[in-house]
Amino acid sequence: MNNHYTVTIHDDNGVKQFSVNKFVKKIVLYIALFILSSTILGVGTILYLNMTVDKIKERKNSLKSDYADLILKNEKLKKNIGITNKLMKQKQQELNSLSSSLTEIENLIGLTPSADQPLQERVKITKLSSQNIATLMQFLPNGSPIEYNGITSKFGYRIHPTLHTKEFHPGIDMKAKMNTPVYATADGIIEWAGYHKSSGYGNLIIIKHNYGFRTYFGHLHKVTVKSGKFVKKGDLIAYTGTSGMSNGPHLHYEVRYMGRILNPFWFIKWTVQNYQEIFQKEKKVPWQSLITATAQIKLMQQTPTPPLSQMVQK
Repeated sequence: MNNHYTVTIHDDNGVKQFSVNKFVKKIVLYIALFILSSTILGVGTILYLNMTVDKIKERKNSLKSDYADLILKNEKLKKNIGITNKLMKQKQQELNSLSSSLTEIENLIGLTPSADQPLQERVKITKLSSQNIATLMQFLPNGSPIEYNGITSKFGYRIHPTLHTKEFHPGIDMKAKMNTPVYATADGIIEWAGYHKSSGYGNLIIIKHNYGFRTYFGHLHKVTVKSGKFVKKGDLIAYTGTSGMSNGPHLHYEVRYMGRILNPFWFIKWTVQNYQEIFQKEKKVPWQSLITATAQIKLMQQTPTPPLSQMVQK
């Protein structure tokens, strides 16, 4: 069996022949196939790796972009947090200021809120709307009962003008000419209307108002209302005079609360424009209870307070 190959090579030097065994030929062929396969595999691997690298680069760039966006959002968030903290600080300062102002108002009208009472509830209690004020001005004595021309005798201790003894004067004597019209200073029921022998007030009118208030009008010349009649604020009830223990025409005017004698001057000065002033001036009245009691009452029509002279407003 022929197991050899003859290889003939022609060149300038002539012809040369070589004899190659078939086994060697197979080895060479296998080596060539291995090199070819390795080359193909290597090229494929390189191409795959290049594609993978490109994807990694693309993902890396995407991550960089996302990271940049995240940093930008984080900066915006920090800025917004800073603005929010600043606003919260301002609101806290405003809240502290409001709480201080509310405390002043509470002290002014005698409120004593509990330590754990919410601010909103405290505001609700102390808030006097225009309707609340109108209710107070309609039901409680306020404004002058006559055209104001001054006071001849103040509230407090004095020397009696006819008895010439020191005594406590429970009201004020308002200067007035004979037959000056006298008006009710709040809604109420006429409790007394006529001559009062035991007091020295002469012709006297007592009006019983809401929530324990009473007003007294003494030394009248003529009474135009009768006991038991309901009167509204501003209604004509009498004319001034000099009846009883009096040394001349004037109006004796008193304001009382649950039997307590109050200084009527503060009630004469009491108007919508200075409605808080009386809370500080008159401490014998539990204003907190009155405000709470009238908070839900709504008037259909309010009687306006007659304008006072510049003297009493001062």
